[in-house]
Amino acid sequence: MKILILQSRMGIGDMVIYLPYIEAIAKKFNTKVSLLVKESSKAEEILKNNKHIENIIFLKRSNKNQRHDGIVGSINLIKDLKKLKFNKIFIFNSSLRYNLIAKLSGIQEIHQYPLFQKKNQHIIKAAQNFIKETLGVEIESNPIVEVNENEIKDTKNKYDIDNESLNILLGTGGSGPNKRISAKVYKSVIEMCTTKYKCRFFIATGKNDEEQKILDEIVNNNINNFTKLDDLSISEIIPIIKCCTLSICNDTSFSHLSSALGLETIILFADTATLYGSYNSKMHPITPDNNFYKDKNLMPKDKINPKIVFNKFEEILFKLNLSK
Repeated sequence: MKILILQSRMGIGDMVIYLPYIEAIAKKFNTKVSLLVKESSKAEEILKNNKHIENIIFLKRSNKNQRHDGIVGSINLIKDLKKLKFNKIFIFNSSLRYNLIAKLSGIQEIHQYPLFQKKNQHIIKAAQNFIKETLGVEIESNPIVEVNENEIKDTKNKYDIDNESLNILLGTGGSGPNKRISAKVYKSVIEMCTTKYKCRFFIATGKNDEEQKILDEIVNNNINNFTKLDDLSISEIIPIIKCCTLSICNDTSFSHLSSALGLETIILFADTATLYGSYNSKMHPITPDNNFYKDKNLMPKDKINPKIVFNKFEEILFKLNLSK
C-alpha cells in the first residue's frame, strides 16, 4: 500500500503542527507514508529521523520553481504523481484543485477536508476532526521531532555544551515585523537571568536586516555567553536546541521546533494569534502587558513585560528542579 499525504502550508511551524496527524495515518495503516509539501516547510531536515516517513516530494509552487503552479503546473503534478502509483491520499486542505489532481493521478481512495471551507479554518481542530472522521481516532496536539542520539553527542562536543550552565535558546526572528519582539525586552530578560543564574544563550534568527539588527543589539559585543546560529541550517540547529534547557522565543518557527523537541518554551506574542503558541503542552505564551504599559503609542512588541517572562522562566526551572 502506498499512501500520500498532502500538506500545502508553507511554514516550518505548520509542518511541525501536522506531525501527529501524519504519524496517526502511518500507524493506522502500519506503513510508512510519503509527503507532498512545500520546500519552505523544511520537511526534509525536520523529518530526517522520523521512522514513519518513506519519501518527501516537494510541491513546486514558488518563485524559484513553478513546475506545479497554475494549469500547466497542475498537469505536471498529475504526471509526477501518476508515476508513483499511490493507493490513498490524505489532503489536509479544502482545495478542489488538489482533489481533481488526485483523481486524475489515478489515486483510488481520496480523503480530504470538506471542500470550500478554508475561510476561518482552525488549523488544529480541522486536522483533529479530519483524523477522527477518517480514521476513528482522537489525536492530541503534541508533536515530537526526533533527533539521532549520535547527533546530540557530537553537537555537545562541537559546541562545548555542558550542564554547568543553563543553556537557553533565544528565537528572536520572525516572518513579519509584528512577530518580532524588541531587543530591549530580550536584553532585560537576559540581565535578570544572568544576575541569578549562570547562563549560556543560543540565538536563532533569520538573515533579513531587521532580524540581524535585533541580533546585534542583543549581543552588543558581549559574545562570551552568546552563540549565534543564523549561519546554520535547520538540520544543524535542531540538535543544538535539543541540548538546551529551555527556550524563549517570538512567535517563530523555533518556538514550534523547541517545544516539539521537548523543551519548555516561553513564547512572546505581540499582536499575532496565541493559537500558534498554545497547542503543545510544552508551550507557555506571554502576551503584551497592557495593564503595566499605559502608553497607547507603544507598539505591542514593546509591551512584553520582562518581569513576567522571568517569572515564567523561574517557574519552569522550579518544575525542572533547577531553581535557586
